Amino acid sequence: MIYSMTGYGKAVALYEGKKICVELRSLNGKAMDLSTRMAPQYKGHEMDIRTLISARLERGKVDFSLWVEQNEKAETPSVNVAVMECYAQQLQAISESTGIAMPQNMMETLLRLPEVISRKEVYEVSEEEWAVTLEAVNRAIDELLLFRKQEGEALSKRFMSNIDSLTNLLASVEPYEKERVEKIKARIVDNLEKNIGVDYDRNRLEQELIYYIEKLDVNEEKQRLTNHLAYFVETMNCAPGQGKKLGFIAQEMGREINTLGSKSNHAEMQNIVVKMKDELEQIKEQVLNVM
Repeated sequence: MIYSMTGYGKAVALYEGKKICVELRSLNGKAMDLSTRMAPQYKGHEMDIRTLISARLERGKVDFSLWVEQNEKAETPSVNVAVMECYAQQLQAISESTGIAMPQNMMETLLRLPEVISRKEVYEVSEEEWAVTLEAVNRAIDELLLFRKQEGEALSKRFMSNIDSLTNLLASVEPYEKERVEKIKARIVDNLEKNIGVDYDRNRLEQELIYYIEKLDVNEEKQRLTNHLAYFVETMNCAPGQGKKLGFIAQEMGREINTLGSKSNHAEMQNIVVKMKDELEQIKEQVLNVM
């Protein structure tokens, strides 16, 4: 079974009128690349969260967000009446002593002055709240892993389609391979007889043809490619975390296909090789997203 590195998970927890929201997104990456954004009161637990995410998600470019939505009463700022009255008295005294007129909109002026509007300070997270938050983080990770599994199943079907196509294309090479040998032999003999017009040793010609055709033989490449295709499928069915290995197998498949193309010396075979390269390119593109 393979897992994709693409995933999304979200979880919400309630604690004393607050809504604690956790969100995770992941994309493909060669290693764990984690960025975090969280409410200030949770900064002290950032390393705990990083360790947990890295252990459970292993690889990928991961964005983690943690924020708190307060209830309306908790979010409402309060007016410090004592400070406001003090400002008003001072402004009145300054106006009387200097002759400067008082502001027309006195209330608006006072509300803009420092410390008139007080907001709740950042609080320290209790052990109980942290336990609730940690449970939400784990639920978000669980949801992301489920997403990765579902994406992995879709990738697996796509890979199997590509592997089946490569297997069928490889099998279609055989008829042209036999035909190619006869064409090569006929072309060489024809050139000797018509274009050069000299007598030649037929036994020596047969020996040279055997040597030449052996150089163009693709049986080993076909066998190795068949083995790579089977190994790719076998690796997909192993435990998750085989993405890099699948990438290496795809590279080996590419080497055999390239050699097959360079040895083909036959138009129809080369067309088949082009189609094989197209299928392999699709595998290489998608395998980058496998865990």
